[in-house]
Amino acid sequence: MASLALTAPRRIVAAAAILTALLAIVGVPVAARLSPSGFADPGSESARASRTLADTFGQGDVAMVIVVSSPDGVDSPAARRTGERIAAQVSGRAHVATVSSAWTAPPSDRAGLVNRDRTAGLVVVGISGTEAEQQSEAAQIDEQVTSDVPDGVTVRTGGIAMVNVQITEHSQRDLLMMEGLAIPLSFLVLVWVFGGLLAAALPVAIGMMAIVGALAVLRAVTAFTDVSIFALNLATAMGLALAIDYTLLILSRYRDELAAGADRAQAIRTTMGTAGRTVVFSATTVALSMSVMVLFPMHFLKSFAFAGVATVAFAAASAVVVTPAALVLLGDRHAALDVRRLARRVLRRAEPAPVPVHQRFWYRCAKAVMRRAVPLGLAVVALLVVAGLPFLGVRWGFPDDRVLPRSASAHQVGDQLRDEFAENTDTAVTVVLPDTRGLGRAELSAYATDLSRVPDVVAVSAPTGTYVDGRAAGPPSAPTGERDGAAYLTVASSAPLFSDASQTQLDRLEAVAGPGGRAVELTGTAAANRDSVAAITSTLPLVLGLIGVIMFVLLFLLTGSLVVPLKALVLNVLSLSAAFGALVWVFQDGHLGGLGTTPTGTLIANMPVLLFCIAFGLSMDYEVFLVARIREIWLRTGDSDESVALGIAYTGRIITAAALIMSISFAALIAASTSVMRMFGLGLTLAVLADATLVRMVAVPAFMRLMGGWNWWAPQWLSRIHRRLGVTEGAAVPSREHTERIAP
Repeated sequence: MASLALTAPRRIVAAAAILTALLAIVGVPVAARLSPSGFADPGSESARASRTLADTFGQGDVAMVIVVSSPDGVDSPAARRTGERIAAQVSGRAHVATVSSAWTAPPSDRAGLVNRDRTAGLVVVGISGTEAEQQSEAAQIDEQVTSDVPDGVTVRTGGIAMVNVQITEHSQRDLLMMEGLAIPLSFLVLVWVFGGLLAAALPVAIGMMAIVGALAVLRAVTAFTDVSIFALNLATAMGLALAIDYTLLILSRYRDELAAGADRAQAIRTTMGTAGRTVVFSATTVALSMSVMVLFPMHFLKSFAFAGVATVAFAAASAVVVTPAALVLLGDRHAALDVRRLARRVLRRAEPAPVPVHQRFWYRCAKAVMRRAVPLGLAVVALLVVAGLPFLGVRWGFPDDRVLPRSASAHQVGDQLRDEFAENTDTAVTVVLPDTRGLGRAELSAYATDLSRVPDVVAVSAPTGTYVDGRAAGPPSAPTGERDGAAYLTVASSAPLFSDASQTQLDRLEAVAGPGGRAVELTGTAAANRDSVAAITSTLPLVLGLIGVIMFVLLFLLTGSLVVPLKALVLNVLSLSAAFGALVWVFQDGHLGGLGTTPTGTLIANMPVLLFCIAFGLSMDYEVFLVARIREIWLRTGDSDESVALGIAYTGRIITAAALIMSISFAALIAASTSVMRMFGLGLTLAVLADATLVRMVAVPAFMRLMGGWNWWAPQWLSRIHRRLGVTEGAAVPSREHTERIAP
């Protein structure tokens, strides 16, 4: 890569610019193709039951709930006319499967469609089609029914259909806001690190290349599978952060080589042979850590795997291909427009003299930590453990309208349904009987009676429909029904959603013997949540095991040690536990005002898994930066303590700046309007900052001081493997005699 940059820098930069423009044309419009859902397991029992309801009974894939309110009551002329008009307007639409309203439904079904004080009534619309068609249909219905509303009547739209629409809208706005915050702030940090405006602009340009490349890949993936719209935010935040990190490492090493007296060509070659190799190795660890999320069945987690791997690949490729070519083109001008030098001239201050490495802040800091290795190491471990304790009380939940801000109509409708209506569809459980052939009405009625005896069951609908006992028994559009050898019943529940009582009720409903010994399937929010949690917990051991093995093997190939990889795994888990504890404390328990979100008493089950896979890879990013430089010095000197201090001295500023820039990118997500992204942003910000400060700069030198020469120990047979397959930055792999000479 160095030789290519030296011989054809203009062609490389020009080709990169053209490719970026083409990728932007393909990738920027990707938001319209992404899905706002994907939290559930599509192969679960609840998902199968939901497909039966949609395919067999035409219930619609998602529900849209329209609330018509009037202080004069639902029976007032204005409210009645509005409700009947809305029901008539939506009934003939192409993707509307069912319509049920408080003004047009049979009298026996109206009770659940009117609130307790009879000031609000519902129009429930079942919408079918692809996710894009559902969102388009719901948005058009929303615009249609909320216009020309008479005075004294309020119309709000909600339900899962509008939750999906508004999540998409808010995510697109959040993306623009995040870029507007992260890019200028990151540029300011880069100016502080490098001084020169050109040098600061280069990492930002590389970041934009990585972002548009990742967006283009996501658009290509949508042709084959669903991709979550939340992956868009990851691609943007991570693309900018990683590209800047990698470019920062290369630029810093290049400047170090120039300062050591190398000419520009030699500096480029040495930089790419050391820092460039570290970038590729680091990107490999991050990409592999994130790729294991494809093993989960949820499209939400799979999408982050696609976005993460694509983003890392483009960030690393842009950094190692374009950066050296740009440095060759810029020559001495890479340090031009130095803002710090201009500020010193204005303030009439002298140019600072170069600081020897042994007098640098990070060198002295590392030495101070190693002198007090035991108390400082124990203090950091204790702090991380205490911060992670709230995670022991985690309760898993499922995302609903409350992920949106309170100003969103879907959130307002959800609150109204929970507070004012006797029957909340979110707590209801639908029991689907896939095969009822040969069953009589008496058996189905007896089964419904058995279900009604389960604690916290308020009511059970009777199974009616097209065919019962071989004869017609109700219209196909009835809210409960039996058709073509299948049936379903709706169980109204008073058990709070996601509570222990709700989980117990699901177990007891499943324990009720099906009519005639037939199999039954449960669906609904509570059932979908339980199935999703089960899918995560059953897959998690495999995912964690794979991540652990991958990271251990890669760090062994880098260091030739068994001790350093083990230390890295333990410390990374500790730093992540602190971030998880903070998520529970803020978003589940509601401290700090839930950072402006609506605490539900639960944590979305997908989020800790997502954060673990991403943050673990990013933690290894900094581990590779630091350990690669420590090992390079150790190979030259054989002095373990000095190599640790010098490694931190050379990389401390880089890691701090990289962590600050990355935390800015992720912290910008905390300002997002959806709680999912706020949770994601806070978790990653805390994980990155804790890892770059407490772990890298305190725990790592303390641990390595205590271990001494044992840091680099491995059995002889593994040392032989490392000499053959290992990766070394900046120096040859040590001989067996060298290893034995410096071993404890």
